[in-house]
Formats: sequence, C-alpha cells, structure tokens
Amino acid sequence: MSKLFLLSIAFWVSLAGAQAPLQVRFAPEKDYGPFIYQDERGQIRGLSWDILQAIAEPAALQIQTLPANTLAIILEQAKQGQIDLISSLRPTAERAEYLSFTHPYVAVPAVLIARNDGAIVDLISLKGKSVAVGKGYAVESYVREKFPAIEWLAVNDDRQALLLLKQGKVDALVADIASVIFIAKSEQYQQWRVVQNLGFQYQLSFAYPKARIEIGQRINQALLNMPLAQREALLARWLNPEQIKSAIPYSALLKYSAGVFVILALMCACWLWRRRGSSA
Repeated sequence: MSKLFLLSIAFWVSLAGAQAPLQVRFAPEKDYGPFIYQDERGQIRGLSWDILQAIAEPAALQIQTLPANTLAIILEQAKQGQIDLISSLRPTAERAEYLSFTHPYVAVPAVLIARNDGAIVDLISLKGKSVAVGKGYAVESYVREKFPAIEWLAVNDDRQALLLLKQGKVDALVADIASVIFIAKSEQYQQWRVVQNLGFQYQLSFAYPKARIEIGQRINQALLNMPLAQREALLARWLNPEQIKSAIPYSALLKYSAGVFVILALMCACWLWRRRGSSA
C-alpha cells in the first residue's frame, strides 16, 4: 500500500512539473534567408525555423505558423496583437515598446555593399546618393540617424535591395553580411563587394508580446538546455564562417569596434550559447 501511495505521489508530482502546452501564433518573415524565409514550394526554412522546431517540444509550444510576410507588416501585426512570436529580430527601443526579446541566438555584422565596378569607399562618400536598406529593419534607424545626408531608400527586404543594386537603381545597400551571401548565391549574382563594416551587429532573438512573459521564459530555458553539438550543427547548416570572412575585406574588419576583430556569425553564436550553457 505504501509503495502504491509513493508511486501515486511521484506521478502527480511529475504532472505538476510538466508544462501545459502553450498555443503560439508564429509570424515568419517571407525573405530573410538564411535566417527565416519561404522557399519556392511555400515551405518555411532557415536557421531560425530549425531552432524553433528544435525547441518547440521541450518548451511545450504548439506552433501555429501564420502566412509569411514582410517584416514591416509583421511588426504592424504585432502592434495589433495579432501574433505571438517573431524570429530573427534585433531588439530596439521602438520595438521594446510592444515586444520583449529572448536571449540572442546568433549575431552577424551589418555592412555596406556596392558593385565591383564602383569607387565607393564608405558611407560618408555617398552623400546625396541612393542607398537601399530594409524597411523596418533595426539597422534602418541606425543609419538614418548617423548618415542623414544620404538618400535612403526603404525596401521590403534585402533581396529587393540587392536586385536594385544589380540593376544600377541604387548606388549601394546596407544589410547583414550573411543575408547578402545567401541571396547573392540564390540569384547567382557575384558582382558585389563589401565596402565597409558599419559597427552595427545584428544580435537576433525571438520576440513576443510584452504581456506573454511565459513564451520568453520557455524559449530561453529551451535554448539553454539545447546540447552544444545540436546548436553547432544547426548553425553550421546555414552559416559558413569562411564565406563570411572571405567576403569582408581585412581593412573593413579592422575598422570594427575600434580595431577589435569582428566576431563572425557562427563563432559568435557558438560563443553566446557556450557562455549561457556554462552559466546555466
């Protein structure tokens, strides 16, 4: 009898410790590869998607995937309370008014991109020139404030920016280097170069409504508990540090953060996860 009683207690304790499933409406960005995008078959793919799939079960999240959209539309939907989760987002003061953020799971530098045949040396030299930047992207407000003399053209996504550069409709573009490499490969366009590292780093996180604290708690815990080998395998599938390093000129790297060598996407992400894993 006592054994049966103890087993019963253990059963109910285990039930109490288990998390009840949490329904979450996830809004994927339509074209922000390699982090989150919709492929030609309409499937959602990317590093952030793979991470979300890996943590959904341990975090007890039931994901309802909404139609893919541009970031500007997704952020507006978030303001209206129509979504519960966004991936691949950098915290900003404006976004923090209606969103909270998890720990970052990857970091990549924002860079200035120009055509190979141009003589552009930096953003300052582009005064009065047309430069494309993602509408609503975290780097947009940063460059508009620091370089107001430039004719900034807000576009839906980095793919549109790169195509405008290819067509000669803009003089340059600002984007994160991993996204540019991914899009250039898919578009088979290689006539571009990294001109300048902007000293702005995309530390990408999951974002959720400020009132939905439990979402952030569950995701943060699941990220911390993810085995290191699994983390590194996911990152390596989508981010090639050698490609990133070869795309950025050595002189541009030296300009980052007062001479500190830039932390490349894969290495930075692994470091972030290692540090949090060891402190958990």
